[in-house]
Amino acid sequence: MALMTETSEEMRTNPWFSVLSAEGRESLIRKCETITLQPGEYLFRRGDVPNGFYGVKCGRLKASTLREDGKEAILAVIEAGNWFGQTSLASGQRRLRDVAALDRSSLFVVGPAAFEELMLDTTFVRAIAELQSMHMNWLYRMVEDATLHSTRARIARRLLLLASGDVTLSSQCRQHVSLSQDTLAMMLGITRQTLSLELKAMAETGAIALRYGRIEIRSKDLISAFQDYS
Repeated sequence: MALMTETSEEMRTNPWFSVLSAEGRESLIRKCETITLQPGEYLFRRGDVPNGFYGVKCGRLKASTLREDGKEAILAVIEAGNWFGQTSLASGQRRLRDVAALDRSSLFVVGPAAFEELMLDTTFVRAIAELQSMHMNWLYRMVEDATLHSTRARIARRLLLLASGDVTLSSQCRQHVSLSQDTLAMMLGITRQTLSLELKAMAETGAIALRYGRIEIRSKDLISAFQDYS
């Protein structure tokens, strides 16, 4: 059993977790066990039977799937503070994608039986519905980006999303996106070469600066202007 004192600052300030009542947060955390994943280690694979609802205490994970050509498509970066895994656990369906650690990561895990017990509380059910809505809104944004926007606009929109924690959807924009260009290209479904050319063009405007293993956000306004680029 985990304790609230074991939660991280990222968890306590997460937009979803932080709005739960004090009793709701305590009840959830008391149902948790903790696990640690090493970089590259899988939390679960596509097709696995759901065995937990997860909260990321520290570290980062990636949600991905394999494309028809055998290449990995990274769908999201799941940062510290985020909770996920409720969809398959509530529906009983097998996992739809792979989730693996990008960094050494510590997670809180609510097992199936404990999750069912929490779902007897209507307040928790409403909270899960809200979390599901947040994830669906994020997913619809990704579909919109992939179908309605140019490559440069998609890059700009994803950089802003990553600067806000990707699925975290924080209102705060960080100064750096700590992600390799290879990983960002896989997230966008474009080649590394195409991404490099677009990033260099954006850097020439002063919107960003390219650093080793990260992208510096120099002007949110200039990046935002690229969102309507065609």
